[in-house]
Amino acid sequence: MSTSVMSSKLLEQAIQDRRYLHEHPELSGEEYETCAYIRSRLESLDIEILDYHPPSVVGFIKGITGERTIALRADIDALPIEEEGNKNYISKKSGVAHVCGHDGHTAILLAVAEWLSKNRSEFESDVMLIFQSSEEVTPCGADLLVKQGILQEVDAIFGIHLWQGLKKGKIGLSHGPMMASADDFEIIIEGSGGHGSMPHETVDPVYIATHVIQGLQSIISRKLNPLTPGVISIGKVEAGTTYNIIPNSVRLSGTVRGLTYASVKLLRENIKELTKGICTSFGAKGEVSYIIGTPPLVNDLEQSGFVEKVIRNHFGNEKFALVEPVMGGEDFSYYLLKKPGAFVFVGMGGEKSSFPHHHPKFDIDEDVIPDAIELFIQLVKNFK
Repeated sequence: MSTSVMSSKLLEQAIQDRRYLHEHPELSGEEYETCAYIRSRLESLDIEILDYHPPSVVGFIKGITGERTIALRADIDALPIEEEGNKNYISKKSGVAHVCGHDGHTAILLAVAEWLSKNRSEFESDVMLIFQSSEEVTPCGADLLVKQGILQEVDAIFGIHLWQGLKKGKIGLSHGPMMASADDFEIIIEGSGGHGSMPHETVDPVYIATHVIQGLQSIISRKLNPLTPGVISIGKVEAGTTYNIIPNSVRLSGTVRGLTYASVKLLRENIKELTKGICTSFGAKGEVSYIIGTPPLVNDLEQSGFVEKVIRNHFGNEKFALVEPVMGGEDFSYYLLKKPGAFVFVGMGGEKSSFPHHHPKFDIDEDVIPDAIELFIQLVKNFK
């Protein structure tokens, strides 16, 4: 097990950054003050800032040889949630809060940037520092940066997430699929309404909707390979104006999750086909609007193996955790569609971080920030 390169001063600055960012959250696509804060810090460290569309910020540091380029990514956006709790650094913006951990990710990468800027003789590869806007929405910031060509000269990319669902003291990942796709859909069933006492004179879209909702689950149980996880969930049903009138239409809204590119394609195609078939059989019309979100996050096996080796060698074997895939989405997946890399969970589950991500009382455990900073630095130092 190697010794830490962290200093108490660097950690103190990281926590100060994190708490400032937590107090001043900004929604996806609106992170201009956050962007200015990051730029100011990078410029003070004499780090080159590359020309990419704001409010994302991209820094660049030359290594000794510059033969390869490693990219590190942090997301910077907050959520439209009213924060709860009595922490002394609670959000100062009503209805906006860092309740996912992006403030921590940003502070961690700023600390890594500072260490790299002051220790340029200790790593060979060039380093790209990506402070990315709009992870929480569609269209997302990662997709936009990829379309701008951000990975053109990059050999591998790595990201972290401070993860409440993993026990504090563990750092882990999955080899291969790690996080699911996150697509949304809307179904409008058009029937013919009427009085509730005379259903035979109607084409009842509410009744038909019950068949569609049940039928969608048959895609999971009878179309998808049972060894391949997938989720179809209806979260919103809108219909009618009063209890005794059968409406003309019903609107269903839901989400779709899959862990492989093939399963996502299968789910998407079958939702449309099944909806149309059921509705037609009842004399109604069913239209599906499918909103493609983030693809599955699939770690490159070589690079995830590299991360595991770094964790075991630097932190010790007991620190590493092989993580089961989760059905949450993450737009880091767009980077992995283009270049090899890996996404890593830094565990913080415990008393100090007991509420789940996106909960109004969510908070990160700052005790794990040093591990996250150290991990990024060690990945850079060991990347050949």
